[in-house]
Amino acid sequence: MAKSKNHTNHNQSRKAHRNGIKKPKRYRHESTLGMDAKFLRNQRFAKKHQLSPEKQKAKADFRKNLKLKSKTGSKKPEVAAKK
Repeated sequence: MAKSKNHTNHNQSRKAHRNGIKKPKRYRHESTLGMDAKFLRNQRFAKKHQLSPEKQKAKADFRKNLKLKSKTGSKKPEVAAKK
């Protein structure tokens, strides 16, 4: 007599869930092997030209001061002239 069934998935999901279906591990630094070469080159330049935290803070403070000066400079309070 001919074989009637070629495949079955019976009991497979139960077997899989007995020890739990786990997500793949996420590593801190993903490998760059096989990544787009153009992206990697750009990433290298971006890392090279990043500012240190101290310089970043100094630049932010400088910009903040410029912004404040421009806001106060346009709206000067009028002072009454003394005789």
